[in-house]
Amino acid sequence: MTALSLSTRKATPTMVGYAGAIVTVLIWANWILATRHTAETQMGTIDLGLIRYGVPALVLAPVWWRTGLLPKGVPLKLLALMVCGSGALFFQLTTFAIQFTPASAAGILLGGSMPLAAALIGMLLFRERLDVTRWLGLGGIVAGVVILLARSLYGVQISWEGFTLLPLAALLWATYTHAFRRSGLSALQSSAIIAVWSFLIHVALAAIFGSSLASVPLPEIGLQIVSQGLLSGLAATLAYGLAVQALGGTQAAAFTAITPVLATIGGGFLLGEEIGMAGIAAAIVTGLGVALSTGLLARKSAQH
Repeated sequence: MTALSLSTRKATPTMVGYAGAIVTVLIWANWILATRHTAETQMGTIDLGLIRYGVPALVLAPVWWRTGLLPKGVPLKLLALMVCGSGALFFQLTTFAIQFTPASAAGILLGGSMPLAAALIGMLLFRERLDVTRWLGLGGIVAGVVILLARSLYGVQISWEGFTLLPLAALLWATYTHAFRRSGLSALQSSAIIAVWSFLIHVALAAIFGSSLASVPLPEIGLQIVSQGLLSGLAATLAYGLAVQALGGTQAAAFTAITPVLATIGGGFLLGEEIGMAGIAAAIVTGLGVALSTGLLARKSAQH
């Protein structure tokens, strides 16, 4: 076997991981905008959760039926961390907070916090080491988040829900990232199990607190089926799982720092939020931080 073929085989999983991470953040930015849009409708967070997890639970029914609701060999603690970290609890916290928070600020407080939380968990609990390049990358992400946050604070009043619940949700997602990495499940299996458990939890919530889906116009339900169910609930979860498997938890989470930039741009063009020089500066700084924190440049330097 030639050196070229060996290099190609090693590079392929990494490229799949990068592709999965990029697809994820593109969908997440759309999800923030679509969820922010629901603040102007009669749909509640339980209604959105039923759609978000009901669609992938149905599509992936053959997977979770074959795997079982409690997969063999997966500790219950890890399974609980996965379901809470990216399932029902995460979704309820983020959706509730986003409905009271401008899209640009939501992207900052959620997407910008995820890579930092994942890096801290990796270092404190799993003794992961970050080289100088990745430390610089995380510093760039922090700088970009600070610029965007300062801009938001200057022009927009952010509610307590955004300040408290979105960073907490980012910590939950980072916990899921590391738990999934160590569960031994595939991206498909993980997505299916999280979807069905989260759907069942939302069915219970609907039984207790009620649901307004029956009175929501069909076009609005169709929009959320695409945005919440097919894209965020199914495609993004699968893509992120592939990214974690290929890149590791800390590196995959680093890509989420692109979300604030995309959410800010989308908020400006689609929701009428203002984009100024601070937004452009934050986009450049955060983009450089993401490039460094993924370790891509460090690997290229090591090869020369």
